[in-house]
Amino acid sequence: MGAMSEPRRIEIMDTTLRDGEQTPQIAYTPEEKLQLAKSLLRDVGVDRIEVAGTRISEGEREAARRICRWARGQGLITRIEMLGYCDGRKSVDWLRETGGRALNLLAKGSERHCTGQLRMTPERHRKRIAETLQYARKQRVRASVYLEDWSNGVKDSPDYVFALMRTLCEQRVSRIYLADTLGVQSPRDAERYVDLMCANWPGMHFEYHCHNDYGLAAANCLAAARAGCRGVHVSVNGLGERAGNARLAEVAAVLHDHGPFQTGVNESRLLAVSRLVQSFSGKDVSANAPIVGADVFTQTAGIHADGDAKGDLYESRLVPARFGRTRRYALGKLSGRASLERNLEQLGIELDPEARRQVLARIVALGDKKHSVAPEDLPFLIADVLKTPAEQMLRVEHYQVHLQSGELPLAEVVVAYHGERARAKAHGDGGYDAFMNALKKAVRRFSLKIPRLEDFRVRIPPGGRTSALVETLITWRGESGGENWSTLGVDSDQLAAAVVATEKMLNAIAARRPA
Repeated sequence: MGAMSEPRRIEIMDTTLRDGEQTPQIAYTPEEKLQLAKSLLRDVGVDRIEVAGTRISEGEREAARRICRWARGQGLITRIEMLGYCDGRKSVDWLRETGGRALNLLAKGSERHCTGQLRMTPERHRKRIAETLQYARKQRVRASVYLEDWSNGVKDSPDYVFALMRTLCEQRVSRIYLADTLGVQSPRDAERYVDLMCANWPGMHFEYHCHNDYGLAAANCLAAARAGCRGVHVSVNGLGERAGNARLAEVAAVLHDHGPFQTGVNESRLLAVSRLVQSFSGKDVSANAPIVGADVFTQTAGIHADGDAKGDLYESRLVPARFGRTRRYALGKLSGRASLERNLEQLGIELDPEARRQVLARIVALGDKKHSVAPEDLPFLIADVLKTPAEQMLRVEHYQVHLQSGELPLAEVVVAYHGERARAKAHGDGGYDAFMNALKKAVRRFSLKIPRLEDFRVRIPPGGRTSALVETLITWRGESGGENWSTLGVDSDQLAAAVVATEKMLNAIAARRPA
């Protein structure tokens, strides 16, 4: 066999801040855009970012200014790009005024779009493109060109596409972005038509820009790279119009694992930027989203836990440590003895065979009621099953919250820890806030530090009964950049359920303290 060829470098251009903002109900502030730009370029390591569309709004202009100012100071200005239009001087002047130096010119890549939307002849459109490119060159603005709807154009009107390419070559354009604007290509089509473009213009730097309408975006990016594209375009969490764009995390992993390709993406930072975009956009990431979803590194079936214990038989190249994450083993009705034992081992808990059998039976019974047991819940479930409440090191023995119209809520808390008690009072903006303020005061006596609350969710079963159980899930920030973690409380009162979840958090913190 011959020696393996060196991996080919594929450039990653992220368009979260431009195309991703076309997602319904998303509008970033200039400061949010700046923070995302810093994260994408410095932490994640994408090659370039598209940060704005020219002539959109004053807010867009201010965001572009801030990003360009920061990028110049960091020596990164050549990695900042903006979308512009075939409008002579307008887009170029707008871009230069913000401090930008790279324009992505939007041209029609299909005859149907040219004549149907622009109401122009192809000849007139090519002339407008040339005029804008010539002005950009005079202003020392580097111009790349999007071929919008290229995926349909190269199939239905190839002569139009080829004539347009000749104009772009005459104008010395060095980068062409092949756009599957409607997300209609299959991987076979993407490879076939990208190969056609690369064969006819072998010296051209082509990049592939696709949407995910059929759920094929990551596969199409891989196919385009195999056919000769030198770059692909992505967005964080797949944000974008309709079904969105190719997902950054998926595309990076696919390119790294399914072809002779390498990128500059730091995979360990993908989860952090995903969460940042989720926070700024208000668009939740699906729990089963590859790489960044909450559940994707959780084994549920007992047979999988058993296989992992016997030699990591259910692991692939997508190991969680690669992405700065950890493997978890869910506890529910599908759990087996191996799942329970893996969790007990991670928690440092030893049980005799009969105790394990009772705990597993309880887990399965809860699973039949659609309740899953988190690893953090396991010590309390064990204590309940074995009737050994002493294993709970810390208790909120008493709490009282006074609510009165026109007055700040006042809470009083009594906490017991290893036989000692601490009492504290505090005001707060709400009942739970007052409780937490009092709790923080009380646990100072035990040198316990309460983590920051990241998310607070309440679920009440359907039916509308005021006596229905309330399920409160509180997510806490992980230490030193670690993964966030959650605790669950159930009670007929919302505040009481939150107190139960908080008490579990305190015991988890106490259990981690060195002896």
